[in-house]
Amino acid sequence: MKTALVTGATGQVGHHVIQRLQRDGWEVRALVRDAARAGALSRAGVTLATGDVLEPTGLGRAARGCDVVFHTAAAITPRGGWEAYSRPNVEGTRNMIAAAAAAHARLVHVSSVAVYGAAERYEAGAGSVTEDTPLAPLGDDAWYARSKRESEALVLDAHRAGELWATAVRPDVIYGTHDRQFVPRIARLMRRGVVPLVRGGRSTMAVVHAANVADGMVRAAGCDAAGGRAYNLANDFDVSVARFFDLAAEGLGIRVRRLPVPYAVARAGIAIAGLVSSVTSGGRYRAALAASLDFISRDNPFNSDRARRELGWDPPVRPDEGVVEAFRWWVQHH
Repeated sequence: MKTALVTGATGQVGHHVIQRLQRDGWEVRALVRDAARAGALSRAGVTLATGDVLEPTGLGRAARGCDVVFHTAAAITPRGGWEAYSRPNVEGTRNMIAAAAAAHARLVHVSSVAVYGAAERYEAGAGSVTEDTPLAPLGDDAWYARSKRESEALVLDAHRAGELWATAVRPDVIYGTHDRQFVPRIARLMRRGVVPLVRGGRSTMAVVHAANVADGMVRAAGCDAAGGRAYNLANDFDVSVARFFDLAAEGLGIRVRRLPVPYAVARAGIAIAGLVSSVTSGGRYRAALAASLDFISRDNPFNSDRARRELGWDPPVRPDEGVVEAFRWWVQHH
């Protein structure tokens, strides 16, 4: 029986990775800061290892004896500037590389399509952004994207240097049960009874289900050729904006009215929101706002053919099931 350490085990991706590993017969160890607050994992048959990615000694102890480390822990929208992103995402990953190397464990790192840059990814059209696409320059306030680019580079450089076997996966917006980011924001918007649709909501969303990300990660861990490679896990199934809202409404158990919004009006609204963000939050959400209009009005630009071809990526959860379940779970737990 193989043993895996999962960081970020109480988060969305970590939860789905653990479920997948257990179904496949792995022994699972979860890195948690406070074991008393992670009782559900223990009851699910997961061994708890108390530690933090910023504390190398405990991290090394947690990784000892593991065959693979699945590194899902990351700060996505912390308060503060670059330091709030760099410490957990960059320094935490640096510590994780050292711990995995000392344990002679493989490392599967969760990166992000944020590494490609925000606006540039849409320039060549739908399905055009592959792992060979050059990485565009990042804005000064693109702290999350910069932290994911730097952390991924650390992982792949360590593999090339022979320090350990490592690979990285690049999801786009992740949804599913245990979501603390995307689903809650959409759910709160929809509970107002109206959903805005730019260009009729016909564009395909750059989203992926967490269980499908877990599928790709576990497959990557067992694929020798994946070492030193990065994989987009960013278009499991096409789902339009309008269809996503319909499925979300079913999960929420509500009826919503569609509000057509002209593209020019939406663009002006985003610009105003960016100015407000600069004043009220120091620009914390400005980079995300700048990319949000493309997200809801243009087709998913990412291509995941490499994962399908080299890993045999076979996403098990389709939107008709996964979107409804994700929003139903949110209702039950919030």
